[in-house]
Amino acid sequence: MTLRASAAAAVLAATALLGLAPQAASAPVPQPQEATAENRAAAAQAAAAPGTLATLSRFFAREGRVSLTAAQPRIEGEAIPVNHLSPDFVAGRADASVARLEFLASQAVSSDGQRAALWTARTETGWQVVNIATGDDEFRYARLGAAKLPGGTVFREPQIDAWYVAGGGRVLPLDDDAVRAVGAGGTTLAAYRVRVAGAYGDKLPGSPYAERGAAGGFAEGSAAAAPAAAGAADVPWAAGAGALALGALVAAAVRRTRRVGARA
Repeated sequence: MTLRASAAAAVLAATALLGLAPQAASAPVPQPQEATAENRAAAAQAAAAPGTLATLSRFFAREGRVSLTAAQPRIEGEAIPVNHLSPDFVAGRADASVARLEFLASQAVSSDGQRAALWTARTETGWQVVNIATGDDEFRYARLGAAKLPGGTVFREPQIDAWYVAGGGRVLPLDDDAVRAVGAGGTTLAAYRVRVAGAYGDKLPGSPYAERGAAGGFAEGSAAAAPAAAGAADVPWAAGAGALALGALVAAAVRRTRRVGARA
């Protein structure tokens, strides 16, 4: 699995400039279950704040591709929900949805065409930007999912960096990682749950795996070392079901490169 060109240190520096570093030790704040109009508006406001735009200028200028004064970042479009595989679904809880809302994302663009996703989440002091990540994965897969299965739920299985769209009792792949997991034609929702339960059922919050301290955040870099036979990666869940560990989210700075087979 290849990683985005941006270095973790660069993103950590950007998030530190946003004043997020002191929150690393904060208790997780439960996220809303739905991206309501009110939540979207609050996330968009946080993304477009003057302080955020100033940090974006430094972020886009970090590798010398554009000067600090010429970066002129802008926010394009509306904030969108970003869903991840739900641990409740993995655990087989009654009526659990396949995915849960993890954060809202706003797309930032610099004057030279660089793109980044601003991850916004509800914190103790309101909605804030908690991470800046290079590229446009969140928005590109949202478009791909809407085209492939209108009205479906687009979500990511972070343990293997796979994107899907689910609906009508089916789970369809949106990228190469997802194709390797469920096949080019997708699978049934029931069969998908069997697969993820086998892969991650012993790594849920409250499991011995979590109690060893292994399930504290998003250690995406370890996904490449996943045991191929089991399909399980040594990648933990967000700290606590329905909660976002802000410090851990900031640590998940390095992103994937765009996969050729997943382009629109």
